[in-house]
Amino acid sequence: MTVVRRLARPMLAAIFIKNGIDQVRHAGDLAPSAEPLVHRVAGPLRLPDDPVLLVRLNGAAMAGAGVLFALGKAPRLSAVVLAATATPSAYVNHPFWSEKDPSVRSEVLEDFLTDLGLLGGALLAAVDTAGKPGALWRGKRAGRDAQRLARLAAREAVHAAEVGKKDVQLAAAKLG
Repeated sequence: MTVVRRLARPMLAAIFIKNGIDQVRHAGDLAPSAEPLVHRVAGPLRLPDDPVLLVRLNGAAMAGAGVLFALGKAPRLSAVVLAATATPSAYVNHPFWSEKDPSVRSEVLEDFLTDLGLLGGALLAAVDTAGKPGALWRGKRAGRDAQRLARLAAREAVHAAEVGKKDVQLAAAKLG
């Protein structure tokens, strides 16, 4: 792991860990603002229609993924979980679109954009392969290598057949 990743992961994870712990500890206070979203998504996602429980679960997932990400354990998976848990939090906690007062709207919009930036950081981390090729690239490369080896084997087989034919002709000429 590079020094940059070793330093950047805990830096990015810190806010997720803090926000996740806050959600777990203060789920009752946060649940009323999450209630409309919970009622909309609970049925289709087959989740319990309990805002307090879902806020607490979201926070626990966020904090747990943040710790794993900070430690560099399953960093891509934990970054996906961070992005998935940050999305509803940003939507619920910073609804700038419903604010009428321009100064309050500006403040809430700034907080929303901050969370959006953190979401972007988590998404970038989710696709970061740490300088190693990703699975898709490795699969394509293996396919190209297999094709190249098959062509080479076919050429060698043709060459061996030609050499064998010449050897048979020479042996027949010596006997004949």
